[in-house]
Amino acid sequence: MEYQYINKIDSPADLKKLRVEELPAVCAELRQFIIEALSKNPGHLGSSLGTIELTVALHYVFDTPEDKLVWDVGHQAYAHKILTGRRDRFHTNRQFKGLSPFTNPAESDYDAFIAGHASNSISAALGLDIADRFTVEPSQSDSKTANAAGPAAPVRHNVVAIIGDGAMTGGLAFEGLNNTSMDKNNLLIVLNDNHMAIDPLKGGFTQYLVDITTSSTYNRWRWQLYQLAQRLHLIDEEKKQRILRRNNNWKAALSKQKSNIFTGLNIRYFGPTDGHDVVSLVRILSEIKNHRGPKVLHIITKKGKGYAPAENDQTVWHAPGEFNVETGERNLSPTLSQGEGEQIPPLWQEVFGQTLLEMAKQNEKIVGITPAMPSGCSMSIMQKELPERVFDVGIAEGHAVTFSAGLAKGGLLPYCNIYSTFLQRAYDNIVHDVALQNLHVVLCIDRAGIVGNDGATHHGLLDLAYLRPIPNMQICAPRTAEDLVEMMHLAAKLEGPVAIRYPRGRTNVSPGSSTDGHRQSDRAELFTSSREGVRFGKGIKLRDGEDIAVLTIGAIGNTMAEAIEEVESQKSKVERQFAHYDMRWLKPLDEEILHEVGKRFRTIVTAEDGMIAGGLGSAVLEWMSDHGYTPRIIRLGVNDQYVEHGSTKELYHLLKLDKEGLCESLLQAQAK
Repeated sequence: MEYQYINKIDSPADLKKLRVEELPAVCAELRQFIIEALSKNPGHLGSSLGTIELTVALHYVFDTPEDKLVWDVGHQAYAHKILTGRRDRFHTNRQFKGLSPFTNPAESDYDAFIAGHASNSISAALGLDIADRFTVEPSQSDSKTANAAGPAAPVRHNVVAIIGDGAMTGGLAFEGLNNTSMDKNNLLIVLNDNHMAIDPLKGGFTQYLVDITTSSTYNRWRWQLYQLAQRLHLIDEEKKQRILRRNNNWKAALSKQKSNIFTGLNIRYFGPTDGHDVVSLVRILSEIKNHRGPKVLHIITKKGKGYAPAENDQTVWHAPGEFNVETGERNLSPTLSQGEGEQIPPLWQEVFGQTLLEMAKQNEKIVGITPAMPSGCSMSIMQKELPERVFDVGIAEGHAVTFSAGLAKGGLLPYCNIYSTFLQRAYDNIVHDVALQNLHVVLCIDRAGIVGNDGATHHGLLDLAYLRPIPNMQICAPRTAEDLVEMMHLAAKLEGPVAIRYPRGRTNVSPGSSTDGHRQSDRAELFTSSREGVRFGKGIKLRDGEDIAVLTIGAIGNTMAEAIEEVESQKSKVERQFAHYDMRWLKPLDEEILHEVGKRFRTIVTAEDGMIAGGLGSAVLEWMSDHGYTPRIIRLGVNDQYVEHGSTKELYHLLKLDKEGLCESLLQAQAK
């Protein structure tokens, strides 16, 4: 497609040269550009298609980057990237050394704040807005208002928080909203209401947004009245603020409509309005951008707008992978259901979801909890058959954990599934509400380790380190699909909190297993725990050796096993040099294995797909020191750094945690 407009837009300044009547054409080109780009280089499609008109209107009305746009959940910001000088590099989005998957101030001055985790935009934008009040030079105002942080202070820059994709269900969003109502500021919050996160939103606030009806005619009349009163010098700023605070009662009386949470907090509310009418959005934003005090613009959008397949199946097309633009056909990777006898291992989350359903059928106390990720973590499998026993609490990880604690205290057995990176947001809830009371909550930690193209905000590298110091916490990690099944079953029999962490992607199965390949006929066997091969606090020896002990935990043990075989194959002598232990449990550690290793080996290599500081290597080092052993310990994992985005293969290679890198480390261990 030939792009008449966007090929000439290298910055918002170029956009502003256009007439308002030309903006719908710009939106149409942006929509097609994003669809075509993501069909070949996968990313988050649906959310960005829903915010195109809003993005164009914001950059047309506001003077970015001096005015700050704070995006909540970077899924929404692809059009923003294209309009702010990154069009020619957009084909590298989410690729190794390419554009960041989300907004990132290190990449562009137009990115006011990082956006990876949801619900942070209001708090961050409020901080930027108030900080801007403090940077006003005294010459710009009189001495009475020069240091004020409120509506009476001069406005240098506008700050806009754009929150959507379900992020308003997050507790941090409400904390920010509460603070916005208390502190003097000029923040504009754009509520992009599409009734979706990845899956359809649940909960009272979602229905509340559906029920909100506010008279746009009344809002326009009120603004015109204020403008007239100011022109006639009938009110000054102090009087105006008193009038604004009485506004809620006026509104209820004039419109005979119920108030809403925003007006109840003395935050001016505008909307709801059509978020896909760019001309109307320009008019509204132009009218309200200079209003003093906090305000909310509520827009209604459709996720996947303008591309029929994405509109019709919004969950799938949140991030559809590669697809054919003309037909809407997705280039799917093989799945379990693609044929009898195919040697295709299942995804880790599928093993979790199928196992949880089988367990729930046998134990009526088992319930599932997920913070807006039923399809992503495959709890949707249980949700479909036992909907009354699955709780999707929305984007609210802290609540998910404390809610699970309440369920456990009440006698149920909650399996709470949260992605590793998002579990960071519930750390206090784990410590205070679960572990302190030693409650039987099973934390199923999906997407642990390197997750790939979503980058630094989404890698699950911290969980082993931040969970290990917590008293009462029991932590394990499966190496194979069978291990995960057995750990889930074993966790039901334990007391106190249990954390099971597993990676993204396809599982490994034990060599020679009856479930190798996972044909349809033996799926039921996979999801039961009749094998009982995993014991509490016990690891296993995968191979014996003479000189160096290798200790791993989780799926990286499979790569290490391949690396050991590769290095051993290069030796001329017959005896095996490397012993390999799959520890399985980080807490408690298998002390029987550690005593054996401490007595037999002078060199120990540990490997984990997490931060070196605080993880398995640290635990082994501490244990050996505490028990009087003095081996040389080489710890492999992620050093003190945030890992960039790229494919999982590229990133494991970068970190030297792929087969090649582990071979190199083993050879170095031999040489020393």
